[in-house]
Amino acid sequence: MPQTVFNGISRDIISGVAISSLIVFVSSRLPVLGALGLLSLPLPIFYYRAKLGRKNGLIMLAAVIGVISLIIGGASPDLIFVAGLLMTGFVLCELVERQMSIEQTLMLTGGLVFFAGVFGLIVYSNMAGAHPWALLTAYIGENLAFSLKLYKDVGMPAEQVQIISQSLETIQYYLVRILPSLCGAFLLLVAWITFLGARTVLIKRGMGFPDFGRLNTWQAPEPLVWGVIASGGLLLLSYSPARLIALNALILLMTIYFFQGIAIVSYWFEKKHLPAAMRFFIYSLIALWHVLLVFIVGLGFFDVWADFRRLKQPETGDTNLDE
Repeated sequence: MPQTVFNGISRDIISGVAISSLIVFVSSRLPVLGALGLLSLPLPIFYYRAKLGRKNGLIMLAAVIGVISLIIGGASPDLIFVAGLLMTGFVLCELVERQMSIEQTLMLTGGLVFFAGVFGLIVYSNMAGAHPWALLTAYIGENLAFSLKLYKDVGMPAEQVQIISQSLETIQYYLVRILPSLCGAFLLLVAWITFLGARTVLIKRGMGFPDFGRLNTWQAPEPLVWGVIASGGLLLLSYSPARLIALNALILLMTIYFFQGIAIVSYWFEKKHLPAAMRFFIYSLIALWHVLLVFIVGLGFFDVWADFRRLKQPETGDTNLDE
């Protein structure tokens, strides 16, 4: 390999490690905005994996994880979480290059990173000499206590803080049990955000990006509606395990319908030629305002019948009456 090329690769690896480490460092110092900042973490990994190839991308990924483990103080659930985000960028780039469908690309990325995270948790729990379940319960409890302190610090009324404080055990109980679907939904969202960001960056830099067609005409498979109906029915049962399975399934299904809902919003933005600034403002509102988030999920779900984008071809009615 020529010396100049080698130097270029070295500079890119150092840049990738520096950018990723900086994102984690800054995010760890900003309790609320930092969580949003972490969502951008997979993007540099995706970019440099696409630019440098698999081997150098893996070297950079390992180097970033090593540096970040020093920043956050060694092996911990936080390191597993951050490593999962980094892996999302790498795995997503690998799958995008294989030019599968958008559904396969996002679902496989989320699935592979999820099971890698489970494996990491099992390894870490063995190292810590604790059961994974106990480890997760304690981790969620610590984060809930931290969130409660944050609410107090930002001036939330004392009555509301007290109500949340009294409900912490219940919240912790359910959070631990719906954690699989929450992680799955989170990974799908991160993969989707990274996909959109990477497509924009790579095209602008002239690196090319596979054509996945018009994403704003995307629709979830219609049989998924029956999954929602079945899950809703199971929630009415008094049998707790069945309700928990249904709740986990419902969270994942609602995430999928969120994608369909946001595709509808994007479709109409494009059709009405809405300015980019206005689109950014409305997307930000959707991200920050839970009521709008629920509305977008509903939009995606009822699109199965309402066909808000008029994508379904009308029946031609070409029955031959002469026969």
